Amino acid sequence: MNQPLHDVMQGSKQRSRAGLLLLLGSCLPILGGVLVAPVLPRIAAHFAGGADVALLVPIVLTLPALMIALFSPFAGWAADRLGRKRLLVMAMGLYGMCGALPLLLDDLMFILLSRAGLGLAEAAIMTCCTTLIGDYYSGRERARLLSWQTIATSLSASAFFMIGGILGESGWRTPFAVYLVGLLFVPLMYLFLWEPLHEKAQVAAAAVANSVPSKFPWRALAVIYLLTVISTLGFFVIPVQTGYLLADIGIDSPKSTGMAIGLSHAAVFVGALSFRWLNRNGPGFLLAAAFLTSGIGLVLLAGAHDYRTVVIAVVINGLGCGLMLPTVVNWALSTLSFEHRGRGTGGFTASFFGGQFASPLLVMAAVGLVGSRAGAVELIGYGLVLAAAFSLIAPCLAGFRLRDPIQSAGDMPLH
Repeated sequence: MNQPLHDVMQGSKQRSRAGLLLLLGSCLPILGGVLVAPVLPRIAAHFAGGADVALLVPIVLTLPALMIALFSPFAGWAADRLGRKRLLVMAMGLYGMCGALPLLLDDLMFILLSRAGLGLAEAAIMTCCTTLIGDYYSGRERARLLSWQTIATSLSASAFFMIGGILGESGWRTPFAVYLVGLLFVPLMYLFLWEPLHEKAQVAAAAVANSVPSKFPWRALAVIYLLTVISTLGFFVIPVQTGYLLADIGIDSPKSTGMAIGLSHAAVFVGALSFRWLNRNGPGFLLAAAFLTSGIGLVLLAGAHDYRTVVIAVVINGLGCGLMLPTVVNWALSTLSFEHRGRGTGGFTASFFGGQFASPLLVMAAVGLVGSRAGAVELIGYGLVLAAAFSLIAPCLAGFRLRDPIQSAGDMPLH
């Protein structure tokens, strides 16, 4: 075997290992929002009699997502300056330690502090994993990895919810042991990821040579971040609200709820796969189709009077959500040059988890406005249909033409 061919094969193997690690790492922040959900009643029972338990126990679930939304921009700034790999390895260690601390703690306030630390780690993990996908890959290969990232995180959410419920049968502390897996990733990521700092030096040298300062693309990212928030506001309606809507039509069965949500995630899988073949059409058309499909699904769900219609509705919604999420993240990454990619990805992560945190709050606010949960979901569905129309002008607002395909910002894959 000649040396150039050997180098190509070694590089391909290294990139495959790195891609798998980054996909698995992207799944870990999802744990913060779903793993302990099944044991919240047991946590409340354990701390019953304490001050503000009814208020504080739900925050155990939601605090990591809020911390991700607040601190992802800072994580992106740190990734650009400290290095992506270095920050990711440190965050994995913090994730494993803070996530597992409730195994030992018996004070609700200290548990909340540990959850805040977990959220800080998750902000860095999600930001760095997505940034490194942007660093290591470009073009169709990047689109493929980002579609698989959406698939992996969606399927892991379903799996972690079931794992949390199964482990919770033996006590409310048991699910927290799963967070120790973060410590296993520390040596793996240290060994098999690489720091793409040499490209940063090349970009800086080129900018100096051409006397063209690299500016942060605020205009484009403001539009992309807005669309990301709208995407996740709609995406998290199904997993949070489906059980309540089924109960409203007389189907009070956790099995039926889990089956419906599982089918929705299966549809997300199909929608994300379709992104790999549709992304040449440009983000405007893709997001218009995705928002329209997702919105129609929510409107159908709100008007459903039987389980069959509910299943059809959540599948339609899942197809749209599966297409919209890789579209916005790929658009964001492709807009960013290397030296701004961590900072820009941090903003994207904040937008994503901010929408996740705000989704149930939006539904409750809409319930107060229209008087019912079904009416609130229908209102959000029509909002997504309006977002589909907005998506057709979004590329122009971001400084692109409508039919422009997603292009990389002058970056080349490493290794």
